[in-house]
Amino acid sequence: MKFILGLKIGMAQIFDNEKGLRIPVTLVEAGPCKVLQLKNLKKDGYESVQIGLKPKKENKVKKSEKGKGFKFIKEFRLPKDESVDLNIGDMIDVSIFQENDKIKVSGMSIGKGFQGGVKRWGFSGRCATHGTKHEKRTLGSVGCTRPARVIKGRKMPGRTGYARKTVSNLQVVKVDKENNILAVCGMLPGRKGTLLEIRTK
Repeated sequence: MKFILGLKIGMAQIFDNEKGLRIPVTLVEAGPCKVLQLKNLKKDGYESVQIGLKPKKENKVKKSEKGKGFKFIKEFRLPKDESVDLNIGDMIDVSIFQENDKIKVSGMSIGKGFQGGVKRWGFSGRCATHGTKHEKRTLGSVGCTRPARVIKGRKMPGRTGYARKTVSNLQVVKVDKENNILAVCGMLPGRKGTLLEIRTK
């Protein structure tokens, strides 16, 4: 299993002159990440690797963060009967990935604040004629006769976005080892600067 942390840079395009294709890609500044902790089945009940990205300045590191003074820290849980050849203090960079590798990426989607039902859930809204006034994008009736209340779980207006999203079956198009950049085919969750968890399937 391969894994790394990265920060989303933005979208770009790569041209394949042999096939005559234009490939939309998302650029990710991936690593280098430091291995901070190794958890095992006997002591912790599961196996995982904890890595950190972007070390903090020395004057910003608290005493409780000694040895783990990183801005981003994430843990990658290992599947059963699978181990990795890593030790505490090892560095992980983009060189672990190769072109055409299949990966999946997780991150927080873009937050859109409080939104109505039409934008949040894709409702069609009310009709445009026959007495409809100032209600084109309202939900309509939300309650029921019996029981005389709104049932829990009803799709209503509310906070939209900023939820954890995972995109699978992505392909690594290019690996820039000098600048620690991964070019991934397609769109990835989040805005520019979003922390992304990249791992093989």
